Order: sequence, then C-alpha cells, then structure tokens
Amino acid sequence: MVESYSKNANHNMRRPVVKEEIVSFMRERQAPVTDALKELEEFARRENIPIIPHETVAFFRLFLQTMQPNSILEIGTAIGFSALLMAEQVPDAKIMTIDRNEEMIGFAKENFARFDQRKQITLLEGDAVDLLEHIEQRFDLIFMDSAKSKYIVFLPEVLKRLEVGGVVILDDIFQGGDVARDIMEVRRGQRTIYRGLQRLFDATLDHPGLTASLIPLGDGILMIRKNQEKVSLPTEE
Repeated sequence: MVESYSKNANHNMRRPVVKEEIVSFMRERQAPVTDALKELEEFARRENIPIIPHETVAFFRLFLQTMQPNSILEIGTAIGFSALLMAEQVPDAKIMTIDRNEEMIGFAKENFARFDQRKQITLLEGDAVDLLEHIEQRFDLIFMDSAKSKYIVFLPEVLKRLEVGGVVILDDIFQGGDVARDIMEVRRGQRTIYRGLQRLFDATLDHPGLTASLIPLGDGILMIRKNQEKVSLPTEE
C-alpha cells in the first residue's frame, strides 16, 4: 500500500471545477492511454496517488506534439506518469524531473527503468528550491506539479531557466474552486495554499513580460509564456 498520499491527500484535487457530466464526457470520449501509461494510471487510481486526469492528458498530447520542446523540466515526479507521457509524445526531448518524496522516488525509479526505453528522463532527488540553484540548463517547457503554496516561491528561479518563448504549466491551481472564495470561507488547513496561489495570480496574470491563461482542466492549470529575457516578479521586491 502507498502511504504518502493516503495520509496527506488534498481533498480539493478530487472536486471538479467543471460540471461533472462534462468532466465525464471528456474522460470517456478522448483517446485513452495505453500500455505503460495505462498500467501506471490504474496503479495511481488504485492507490489514491494524484496524477494528471485524463482531460489534462489529452491536452498535453496535443500541446506537446504542437510545441515539440527539446528540453523539459518537471517539478513533482510522483510515480513518473507525467514524465513518461511527455517522453512518449516528444521522443527526442530530454526531460529532467525533481521529487523529494522517498516513496514516490522509489516508484519513479522503478517505472523509468521499465518504461523509459530511450533514456530520455533524468531524476533528481531533493527539494526543488535547493536543486534549482545548481541547474544551469535552460528549458523550453517546465511543468510544476508540487506543493501549491510553493509555486510562487519556485517561480522566479524557474523563469530564469526558461527560454524566451518557453512555457510554464502549473497544475491544480483552482483547489476545487477555493481560489474564487473569500479566505474566511476556506478551510483553515487550506489557507496557506490559498494565500500562495493568490500571490501567484497577482504576480503573473497581468504581468507585461508574460502571457498567462487559466484553463479549467482537472483542478485547473495556469499556463505562462515567457515573452522577454528579464522578468521581475512583484514577489522578488
């Protein structure tokens, strides 16, 4: 049994922000994953491990095939589902992925050994805040699916490592709709996440050096395009 997420599951990621019948339609009608990804999807569902839902998988397929990034950074590996999806869709890309959860790292290593046949994926173990300082490489695409309250903390360093014209995707940013509520209506245990996400929105949604869009897939994704080399966020001041 997987323990990490069962003990600390965030209930908001299970609450749809789009009508349930539309969510079901998107999940049932779009092409399913197969082979290794299907195996991992079933394992994640069985063990209550959060991975990107199927409507986001379908979007990623289209986006990755269109963008064709050469270099990808992922913050939040979990069992390796998203990294393997990206490797499948962009077979020439090099993917670096970071996680600090020892249990998830164990699963990811096993899954990469079995399914990363082209050896596209490099797994770094540790806290992203510490590891980012030592990463000099630049990336075309960065996918963030980690501690939601820390997105705004990571973002300045992430943007420094993103090519101009590159895209950052941040997952689970609606928190089941909590972000649209007054903070006093949000459960006390979720308020740190709420504050961090509000700071993220304030810093990015109308920034002149970025193009940003909120997309209602899964628990919401924020897509950010870097339009100029130097991007100073309000949080850095």
